[in-house]
Amino acid sequence: MADNNSAAAAPPAGETKLWKDEVTGEMVSKSELKKRTKQREVEKKKAEKAAALPARPKTEKKEVAELNPNQYFEMRSRKIDALRKSHDPNPYPHKFLQTTRLPHFLEAHKGLKRAEEATDVEVRMGLRVMSMRIASAHLRFYVCKAEGRTVQVMAQSDNSKGDVPFEKQHENIQRGDIIGVIGWPGVTAPKNRPDGGDLSIFAQEVILLTPCLRMLPTEHFGYKDQEQRYRNRFLDLIMNDSTRETLVTRTKIVKAIRQYLDERDFLEVQTPMMNKTAGGATAKPFKTHHNELNMELFLRIAPELFLKELVVGGLDRVYEIGRQFRNEGIDLTHNPEFTTVEFYMAYADYHDIIEMTEEMVSEMVFKVKGSYETTFHTQSGEEYKFPPANTLHTDEANEFLKKVLEKMNVQCSEPRTNARMIDKLVGEFIEETAINPTFITGHPEVMSPLAKYHRDIPGLCERAEAFVCKKEICNFYTELNDPFDQRLRFEEQLRQKEQGDEEAQGIDEKFCESLEFGLPPTGGWGLGVDRLVMFLTDNYSIKEVLTFPFMKDVEENKKTAAEVVDIEPKPVEGIAHKSTSGCGYDGKNAAQSCFATMTESEEQPQQLINGELKPLSGMEATSNIPVIKSRAEYLKAVMYEGVTILEGTATWCKQCKVIAPEVAKMVDEYPDVKFYLYDVEECEEVAQELGVRSMPTFSIFKDGDIQDGVTGAKPKEIRKAIEACL
Repeated sequence: MADNNSAAAAPPAGETKLWKDEVTGEMVSKSELKKRTKQREVEKKKAEKAAALPARPKTEKKEVAELNPNQYFEMRSRKIDALRKSHDPNPYPHKFLQTTRLPHFLEAHKGLKRAEEATDVEVRMGLRVMSMRIASAHLRFYVCKAEGRTVQVMAQSDNSKGDVPFEKQHENIQRGDIIGVIGWPGVTAPKNRPDGGDLSIFAQEVILLTPCLRMLPTEHFGYKDQEQRYRNRFLDLIMNDSTRETLVTRTKIVKAIRQYLDERDFLEVQTPMMNKTAGGATAKPFKTHHNELNMELFLRIAPELFLKELVVGGLDRVYEIGRQFRNEGIDLTHNPEFTTVEFYMAYADYHDIIEMTEEMVSEMVFKVKGSYETTFHTQSGEEYKFPPANTLHTDEANEFLKKVLEKMNVQCSEPRTNARMIDKLVGEFIEETAINPTFITGHPEVMSPLAKYHRDIPGLCERAEAFVCKKEICNFYTELNDPFDQRLRFEEQLRQKEQGDEEAQGIDEKFCESLEFGLPPTGGWGLGVDRLVMFLTDNYSIKEVLTFPFMKDVEENKKTAAEVVDIEPKPVEGIAHKSTSGCGYDGKNAAQSCFATMTESEEQPQQLINGELKPLSGMEATSNIPVIKSRAEYLKAVMYEGVTILEGTATWCKQCKVIAPEVAKMVDEYPDVKFYLYDVEECEEVAQELGVRSMPTFSIFKDGDIQDGVTGAKPKEIRKAIEACL
């Protein structure tokens, strides 16, 4: 049978025997079938080998490039939120042990040669990723920054150590992230640069320390828009090394000034930022109010008067480096908040101060810049014959100055006092010539209420100003220590203020009293740090040298990371939702204000503004409503699973009398609603803005979330808000 079957299957004589390919179903020759089988085995082995390898990481370069910043932010926020929940890995670890800083690393290993590695040196460093390149599944390069310096990190799978696999270490890292790198120093040996190589960190482990949720500006276009740079200084510092260098130079300047004064036995002091009188300079102050003392205060425009009082007390050499506040215009050289240095030196006059200024500034410039110029030159212009100095305070001089202003087309706003008009003319025709460092002296007394009269020229005072590039950087004079003369000067300033000059000073009685105890002959000096930094860093705008310049508010409708991933606030932590209503008093502010008034004490009672310990509404009608007396009671009240009403009042008033009976009715109308009384300190401020003595406020909560806020005696609105919650 076998022979017969074989004979039957055999092809006719002269024909090639064919074999069936089980994969394709074709009939092929034996050699072709062997060839196909062998090829399939090779492909199978390749597939098995590829499957055994780690998946090649996705660069996402094209995907990310196609996203706009908002899309990227939402995508990254969701991804990082998933890591927050899984802790695989934790995207915000508590600690990373850093053993060296980047500037020290670059200095210590700058001697390494091409292809040389110091594998015995462990480096642990925190860095921000500025760019990344994925060469292969086993090799990545990061260009990172820290402290204004740049370094390359080379991560290779062969060097990888730690509990986390190589691909998992890098899968979540994106541009802008802060990473912790553990490795050793070395110099790369790229094939395309036979003689070159970059000092790098050869990474054994890379840890995500803080993800950057928002897209950084592209390296090609950078971050150059001035308005955006000033508003987002943090991003400006990330992207622009020049900004960091400016701020570093600023610190060096302040340090050099402090060192100069300390070496000469000056004592650094701190004086009040707020006072009942704004004195020490001619400027318009900011006003504020102290609630507890019910007192109007001014932010200081200069520390001068306080510092001179210290000299009266026997501190012969004092100085202060601090912030001043002036409610005036904003331009390239003026900011409402700025930094000055002022020192006062007993037994010195303005001649001594001129010498000290030259010495201090030249030393400081040399320390900061490594060189300095000592060439000064003046420029002359058209000359005008002014009245004698001792008549510049007269009405005749006032008329003369008005004519000069009109002739020279110089604008001066009202009131056109002699001092203001002279100041305008000086600014127009003298300051404009002071390009190189220049001292301007010979100021009229009417312009300098705190400077001592000139010992030789009546009508002038012993005052000088230093100008650079047409701008004043420091002002100094022999201090006026005559209490009789000082009072007359203050009274003249008060008269100018009554005429409408908001920059004129008032009378500081405490300072006048201190002069009566005796101020020794004293020289005083003040320098504007911001302007000096501008000149030494070649910046024409004061905003460039301030860490956070004052900017006009701009509304930006940006989502937060919490909103993208729908994270709910935790009421137990006292975080309230925003008010969903557009009505008068913002419920969020009301809740937070209430929360702020709750002390850590469990039994601390709340007080009215007048200090009386009574039910806060002050009305018999609401005496049965519980009064919240502690932080714990507040939290318990707002966490009620249902509707909670918190009523706050500041004092007894007509508004409270109107609303109290209505609140009592609501207690009966809505038995499922919890009512409480509490004290809101801001209530009094709201009332003042609306022109009433006080103002009741209502915050409405549901299931621990604030739903609404109502200000004033508005029963209908309160009922409407309650019913909306129910």
